[in-house]
Amino acid sequence: MSHTEHRLANFPVSFFSMIMGLSGLTIGWEKVQSLLNLDLGLTPWLLGATSAIFGLLVLLYTFKLLLHRQSVVRELRHPVKINFFPTISMSLLLLAIAFLPVSSAVSAPLWMIGAGLHLLFTLYIVSVWIHHEHFQIHHMNPAWFIPAVGNVLVPIAGVSLGYVDLSWFFFSIGILFWLILLVIVFNRVLFHHPIESHLMPTLFILIAPPAVGFIAYLKLVGELDSFGRILYFAGLFLTLLLFTQIRRFLGLRFFLSWWAYSFPLAAIGIASLTLFAETEQAFYLQLGTGLVTLLSGVVVVLLTQTAMAIGRRAICVAEHAPATAPAAHPPVNPPTGRVVRWLIVIALVLTFAAGVWLAMSFAPPVASM
Repeated sequence: MSHTEHRLANFPVSFFSMIMGLSGLTIGWEKVQSLLNLDLGLTPWLLGATSAIFGLLVLLYTFKLLLHRQSVVRELRHPVKINFFPTISMSLLLLAIAFLPVSSAVSAPLWMIGAGLHLLFTLYIVSVWIHHEHFQIHHMNPAWFIPAVGNVLVPIAGVSLGYVDLSWFFFSIGILFWLILLVIVFNRVLFHHPIESHLMPTLFILIAPPAVGFIAYLKLVGELDSFGRILYFAGLFLTLLLFTQIRRFLGLRFFLSWWAYSFPLAAIGIASLTLFAETEQAFYLQLGTGLVTLLSGVVVVLLTQTAMAIGRRAICVAEHAPATAPAAHPPVNPPTGRVVRWLIVIALVLTFAAGVWLAMSFAPPVASM
């Protein structure tokens, strides 16, 4: 096998988590520009770049499926990697949401394919969960939420496209499995081995189900009520909790799982903007815009780290250790590395502040201070 073929055989399905982050960024800026009545010209560029990267990833993974079928089968049987397959269908659903304000003719087929594919992934993965013979408690991690999160994405575009009952069907599935998996994940985190270092960023996925669920629930019921508030503030609390763990995240080496930072930040940012649209309280506009600008900085860092990892051939390589074994967290980076990462954190804090300033400067009259 040539070197290129070897790398293709190890091309991970988790690459599609990039599209989730980039789509979330696109939707976030669409929402910010709409609420602030601004046209920054970002939407065509973000939509174009996200669609192009998605097309490239689909092409590469199709080649992997055709040329290295057994590698795909191994991923489908892997206790952790199997949960990343729905990132493909979620990418389609997020692109459908992103295209909805631009063209319903493009959004509708993306939504139909994404919803159908996600249902198939959900049925397959839940069947594997039920009939497994090899899962152990250390296989459980927040990536298991990915199928559930995808289901609550469906109503966001589905209601606008006229599929209300179908949207309720998917929303119900998502909420059901969110509650079930939340208990299991906290049991694993509190009473068993620490989550492996390369999966630590997936803790941010905890934010996504309540945040996305809040947006979807408002689409379904059309008004803010007590349950909607519970969903939003649950997501906000989890965001605050994870932000207090920043020192633990700074010590991690780069893995593709770092992209798990992006979509949940987009979800809670867009949820905050959605809550502002319902309450007209300026705080939520400032928070949401700040989180979207923060996400912009995070995506720049992630794209840079991903490009560097590809350049040094640290991605698309065979695993050197069993993924099933519990692993201790690696030692923190050398002092110079820590300094660089703290400088990046400071820069990201400044991007958040810039977003708050943007919201305060261009807030509509209803959100005046």
